[in-house]
Amino acid sequence: MDNDERLLRLKKDFRLLERNVLLLIAIPLSFFAFAYLYSTSDTLSFDLPVLPPVLAYLGLGTVAVLLVMQQVAFERRIQLVKKSDSELHERVKRYAQATFLRYWQLFWVGVISALGLFLYDNPGFTIGYALTLLFVSLGKPTPHRIVTALQLTKGDKDLVYQINKRED
Repeated sequence: MDNDERLLRLKKDFRLLERNVLLLIAIPLSFFAFAYLYSTSDTLSFDLPVLPPVLAYLGLGTVAVLLVMQQVAFERRIQLVKKSDSELHERVKRYAQATFLRYWQLFWVGVISALGLFLYDNPGFTIGYALTLLFVSLGKPTPHRIVTALQLTKGDKDLVYQINKRED
């Protein structure tokens, strides 16, 4: 397979990953924005059920555990990909899977944070979501992050950097 075909496959896979990641970012963001506006507004009021306070602490604990676990799991998956002798396309595909799973976990952290803030008005959930946004922004897939994470060599590195190159 020549470099043009390899590049087209990489571009296709990268565009799919990029789209899926953006969806996993946007959905909880809208929920959290609503919850934040509700918690800071004096004019909005809903008759929410009174839930036991222990659920708020369980939610905060879940947010903290998921934030740590998504990072640990991602690093573990990337280590396996780095050690692999697979061809570039397969390694990038496995990187995409690891990234998608990471963002799926961050999706649930965002949803739990939004629900926790909405139901309990606890600022800990705002901090949890801020940390989620930090992981989201630092982990968003880019060609440079792929090259760095997989420690690619010169030929593969150049090919991956061409993913975002526009075709005229």
